[in-house]
Amino acid sequence: MRIGVVGDTHNNLRSVRRIVEIFNAEGVSYVIHTGDITQSKVLDTFSALEATLHGVYGNNDLEREALEAAATRHRMRIVDSPLEVDWHGRRILVVHDPLELDLHLRPHHALAIHGHTHLHRLEEIAGTLVFNPGECAGMRPRLNSVGIVDLTTLECGLRKF
Repeated sequence: MRIGVVGDTHNNLRSVRRIVEIFNAEGVSYVIHTGDITQSKVLDTFSALEATLHGVYGNNDLEREALEAAATRHRMRIVDSPLEVDWHGRRILVVHDPLELDLHLRPHHALAIHGHTHLHRLEEIAGTLVFNPGECAGMRPRLNSVGIVDLTTLECGLRKF
């Protein structure tokens, strides 16, 4: 099973449309958004995903009522951080800010995913793989990427756009 990972889309609909194309072409089972969606029209654009979107709110997600309404309308699950899911026998922790890992990371987490920094990260901390695909908002041309995680092998790859 493979999942898509994206974060910090910051209302860039052009990038979001490209991200949807990538995840649909990759055939991911779920998509994780690590926060900083910003406006509900981003979730409206993500509704073209063939996979279900789950995620957390970020520090720039100030239009909560509109975001919550869009998430409900599109059957997406977006919650305050942290989010824990158990997919394919792997316990996954999702936070927005990597500083939250200090509060919530536990030995039973196989994978921890965060956003906020716009920087790619892939490292192991106390037996847990920590991943951030990096820039997704289109703010750094040709440096934009989303993540694809194989939950069987825990291989984390990047798809640049």
